[in-house]
Amino acid sequence: MDVATFLSSLLDALADRPFVQSVDLETEAIVVKGRVLLDQDRFLEVYFNEQTGTMAFALIEDDQQRIWGPDYDDLRGWYVHPFRHPDQHEDVESMTIREVVERLAKMWNRLP
Repeated sequence: MDVATFLSSLLDALADRPFVQSVDLETEAIVVKGRVLLDQDRFLEVYFNEQTGTMAFALIEDDQQRIWGPDYDDLRGWYVHPFRHPDQHEDVESMTIREVVERLAKMWNRLP
């Protein structure tokens, strides 16, 4: 996947989500990084590297603590930092960007 495809897929998946307040993404050659603001206390941190294929999505609470998020890298494949147990890794099947956002929506519905 290239940067343009990643950006397009992510923005398309986020477009119809009512909990998304704003999207702030930066591209630096082969890297995309940024934040999807969800509310005052939470945002989704996003990272993609075209060369390595690495993807990271971290639901951050209180501007510092990861509470959930799926990642992909060549060494481990796809895995998730489980909700409220971000220090753990659970292997998962391959996911599309849309599936990541769908799982985010499920997490959002579980939050107080």
